[in-house]
Amino acid sequence: MLPLFPTEDSFRTRLATRLAELKSLGVWMGTSSWKYEGWMGQVYTEQRYSARGRFSQKKFEAECLSEYAEVFPTVCGDFSFYQFPSALYWSRLFGAAPREFRFAVKAPEDITAKVFPAHSRYGARAGKTNPSFLDAELFGRAFAEQLRPFASQVAVVIFEFGAFSRQAMTSLDEFLERLEPFLGSLPAEFRYAVEIRNPEYLEPAYFDCLRTHKVAHTFNAWTRMPDIGAQIRLPGAFTADFTVVRALLRRGRTYEQAVKAFAPYREIRDPNPGAREAIREIIRRVRAHGQEAYIYVNNRLEGNAPGTIEAILEGL
Repeated sequence: MLPLFPTEDSFRTRLATRLAELKSLGVWMGTSSWKYEGWMGQVYTEQRYSARGRFSQKKFEAECLSEYAEVFPTVCGDFSFYQFPSALYWSRLFGAAPREFRFAVKAPEDITAKVFPAHSRYGARAGKTNPSFLDAELFGRAFAEQLRPFASQVAVVIFEFGAFSRQAMTSLDEFLERLEPFLGSLPAEFRYAVEIRNPEYLEPAYFDCLRTHKVAHTFNAWTRMPDIGAQIRLPGAFTADFTVVRALLRRGRTYEQAVKAFAPYREIRDPNPGAREAIREIIRRVRAHGQEAYIYVNNRLEGNAPGTIEAILEGL
């Protein structure tokens, strides 16, 4: 187990300086979400969230994005995956960070779920086919239109597709038949990326479809996906003039296992040298090509996302 960082100031200053340098070169690095008390004394200052002499969870969750943005230039979150956010929601979110800060936003699962998960939170929709799957008109009207006033603060819109069963999606060909016209109908104001969870879909036809529409393949570390290092070596895997990375989980480890092992995410517990080096390789590649990259590291990859990012940068 790696120890906590010695002092908040030394870690914050060192990391913020290096991330700012990378950003000037077109490489934006941040984390997946930001509301983690486990980062207190590392990224966050507890005194800033005191109310009546005690730590306030409510104040922390409402205000910590501002302090996060003092260290990181970008963030990715699930805040738009489970809903179609209103214009007021977007206004409050983007207003909580500096204008130069960038958000990677997920399209709602109402667009990307072929079949809704059989989970109680889906109510009557649980386990049923989604009639709005890849509905370009709905995406434009209910999502992109609300987001458009804040386009300058959006790094990329990510379409995250969960793992399709054979019953939900019979083949890659069927997926591409639905995906291709959808990508061709997207509003031009944003950059887009696709994230898949079916390793058998990592075929030339998939990459060609994304390349045709200048959409990035999201290099994602996830339970059943090939490691990022293996993905970046696939022919044609870099499909756009920018790159998106989401380092979520070690291959073979489930989300639930990672939460049990790592929460509350105060320290690195399981270093992943392969994932770190793959991300460094991506950084070197995009810098050599003069392109941009948006790289997001999750607490559940190693146990502490800020520490993982520092380790990646130390090895560059």
